[in-house]
Amino acid sequence: MAGYAGNARSIAALVREAEVHRDVYVDPEIFELEMAHLFPNSWVYVGHASQLAKPGDFITANIGRQPVMASRHTDGSIHVFYNRCPHKGVKIASEPCGNAGKFFRCPYHAWSFRTDGSLLAIPLKKGYESTGFGDTQANEGLSRIKNVAIYRDFIFARLSETGVSFEDYFGPSLSTIDNMVDRSPQGKLEVVAAPIRYMHTCNWKMLVENQTDTCHPMVAHESSAGTAVKVWKREQGDSTETPMAVQLYGPFMSPYEFYEQSGIRIWPNGHGHTGVANSIHSNYSDVDGYLEQMVAAYGETRAHEILGDIRHNTVYFPNVMVKGAVQILRNFIPIAVDRTLVESWVYRLVGAPDKLYERALMYNRFINAPTSIVGHDDLEMYERAQEGLKSNGNQWINLRRLYEPDEQRDVTAVINGTSERQMRNQFHAWAKFMAMGMDKHAEVAE
Repeated sequence: MAGYAGNARSIAALVREAEVHRDVYVDPEIFELEMAHLFPNSWVYVGHASQLAKPGDFITANIGRQPVMASRHTDGSIHVFYNRCPHKGVKIASEPCGNAGKFFRCPYHAWSFRTDGSLLAIPLKKGYESTGFGDTQANEGLSRIKNVAIYRDFIFARLSETGVSFEDYFGPSLSTIDNMVDRSPQGKLEVVAAPIRYMHTCNWKMLVENQTDTCHPMVAHESSAGTAVKVWKREQGDSTETPMAVQLYGPFMSPYEFYEQSGIRIWPNGHGHTGVANSIHSNYSDVDGYLEQMVAAYGETRAHEILGDIRHNTVYFPNVMVKGAVQILRNFIPIAVDRTLVESWVYRLVGAPDKLYERALMYNRFINAPTSIVGHDDLEMYERAQEGLKSNGNQWINLRRLYEPDEQRDVTAVINGTSERQMRNQFHAWAKFMAMGMDKHAEVAE
């Protein structure tokens, strides 16, 4: 297949009821269309408000191919703009984060902008008198992104000026963010350290799919987590206390039956999560004093509701995964058709015992880091898939596990925990938001 540009029908043909064509992973043209259509029409995670604690603080990010930045203004408000000087197009900020002081200054010609993006000053401004500069877009300063939503300090943006609203896009899936934030006795999270960043040589969608793939852990991780569990059982002797490290990687060897019973919840627009009835995070040791803090903050009934909702992985389509029980967010940032930058963020529960933050940091290092015990297993599978999909023996990927011919799309449902329906859910959303962008561009062209 080839020649997809602007052709919504050919894009739709890549996604069948329970199969997807290999081109969605390996075709550079498809990748560029994702950058031009899928990401601008989706609500994409930009950052967390705690990264903008003081006026002048800023962070940078990318939405598809578009460089963007967010900053805290002097009045405390947060603004998101395109990271581009309106003069010659130079990026205003190249660092992941920093503090601009009272204003941003372009490093090329020293145009300066307030931290709300408005134009502050231009050197030799007399040279623009009687030129009509006042009527140009450049006079307005940094181009603002109009569709920005800050939900419980999580900053999202949609580049497209029209499309699905934030509320309709996420709907009840925001309950995962609610649960993660509510785990703080003060109802607040904060970022206090840089994320773990590393490159995967595979298509970004492989990582997203893997977050709700429950049929691989006991197979792919047998040589790592499985071996570690065997060593612990051999060496534990008379010890009755399971070390935190073993608590973190041991559940990866849970059997199929465990995952089947745990369940998966799907939501409209490609979102969903594993761990409805049970989770690999369910049996961690209690942290002294934490429950008492939660009961004091929320009351006994509500505290137990919050702490009893232990979801495994929540996928926020298109490219974010949240682990509420250990306060981790992984951002799968597309770089090329076969390259994905992973950012793995850990949030601190404000007001909670430090032991919980230490456990989250340990989980991030043990499971998500380049030096992870189990992470290399997944990476090898992604790389093998990226290579194997070049084979002409079969051009379709099978997602038929527990498929039902009358499956409805864009619904909320709880299903068997080993179903591939959440993957099907993601690809139906992928086709929808890709076509949405193409249809709009086609209208402009006409």
